[in-house]
Amino acid sequence: MTTPRTTPSPAAERRGLFALIADVPRLIGDLVRAEIASLKAEIAGKLKAAGIGAGLLVGAGVVAFFAALVLIASGVLALSLVLPPWAAALIIGLVLLIIAGVVAAAGIRSLKRGMPPTPTDTIESVKDDVRAVRGQRK
Repeated sequence: MTTPRTTPSPAAERRGLFALIADVPRLIGDLVRAEIASLKAEIAGKLKAAGIGAGLLVGAGVVAFFAALVLIASGVLALSLVLPPWAAALIIGLVLLIIAGVVAAAGIRSLKRGMPPTPTDTIESVKDDVRAVRGQRK
């Protein structure tokens, strides 16, 4: 069975509207706090997954390092079949030093391209925006 609805008086409607308007700041605050909590939870989950992934990559790197050591030792042993063992180790060592030098040179070139680590393009873009707002040209 339904109960008949009575229409509230205009004074009650005004009080309800004023009460709603008074609640807006609290509601906005609640919304912002809820969004921040959601953001924290999402970031924590993603960082946890990234941490696990990074740990697995480090583990794979350690295993690959030991595999490289075994391959280097097998190269020395294979080369020692045709040369004295000291010469085989010396040749393999020199080849590894040359490879390390090439990789280091590539790394230095890459670092020089990235220096200084300031966002120069963004700084210039912001300066252009400020000039545009002020009505100035370059």
